Amino acid sequence: MRVSVLDRSRTRLGSPDATALTATIERAVHAEQLGFHRFWVAEHHGVPGIASGAPPVLLAAIGARTSTIRLGSGGVMLPNHQPFVVAEQFAVLEALYPGRVDAGVGRSLGFTGPVREALRTSAADTFEDDLGELRRYLDGSGPVTVRPATASPPVFVLATGQGLAIAARAGLPVVVGGPILKGDASAIEVYRRRFQPTESNPEPTVVVSLDITIADSAERARELVLPEAWAMAQSRRTGEFPPLMSPSDIDVDSAPPRTRERVERSIASGVHGTPDEVASQLDKLVDRTGADEILASTSTYDRDALWQADAALIHLVRSLSR
Repeated sequence: MRVSVLDRSRTRLGSPDATALTATIERAVHAEQLGFHRFWVAEHHGVPGIASGAPPVLLAAIGARTSTIRLGSGGVMLPNHQPFVVAEQFAVLEALYPGRVDAGVGRSLGFTGPVREALRTSAADTFEDDLGELRRYLDGSGPVTVRPATASPPVFVLATGQGLAIAARAGLPVVVGGPILKGDASAIEVYRRRFQPTESNPEPTVVVSLDITIADSAERARELVLPEAWAMAQSRRTGEFPPLMSPSDIDVDSAPPRTRERVERSIASGVHGTPDEVASQLDKLVDRTGADEILASTSTYDRDALWQADAALIHLVRSLSR
């Protein structure tokens, strides 16, 4: 079982955004030392709680500090970009770090109306066409030659629902997360049945992405995941995804009932607890989804605890694989 990291460059209350970016780079170095398979970064625009809006730029900085771990995007949102420009960016990365680059793409729009307007995002859903265009530029079959000329990095689709169907038709690996992991996983089986093999992807591949937090006790694990759950709940209430707060500054008991409910739902969407508790939950998750790889998207307010959780996760997966 491969295990990888998705780092969203989460900001912390009271710290400058730049600190989040340098922390992402340092975490990538640490992840490589631990033996993680991939290190992916995300694209979010105009979000106070996330500093990363340009995955290719951040990946270039990470590549300069690492040497073996795969680098990728989780993901670049095609509605925000011209496929040709995305292909150029990943061709540059592939030329700089050959054989280490993944192009993860998604179809989400900007978080708010003003962000979508700033991005000149169209409401039309052209993702499948854009995906095909991107792949043709990357493999050299497009109407314009992308420079630098490189091998085509593998393309992954961040998918739920319709995205899974598109990935199956295109014969591409998928990254799935959210409700599909906690509920009915039949959509994943449909993806596998309808998968159209290609030379580069003869078999379907499913990467499951979720928060995974390991601590010495269940109580400590819950404390670590609380800031992310609180931020998610606040975003549903205010429309703005905020920086992470210290657990000591979060008073869930005094929050409105709906906010408390959202916090609990967010906490339940991930996997957290002691090593034994997490092992049991991951075993059930892999059994239900048939996952080929786990992509841990964990964020904590305490960065030292995050590094410790990363080390505990890689140790746990290795022990389960023996």
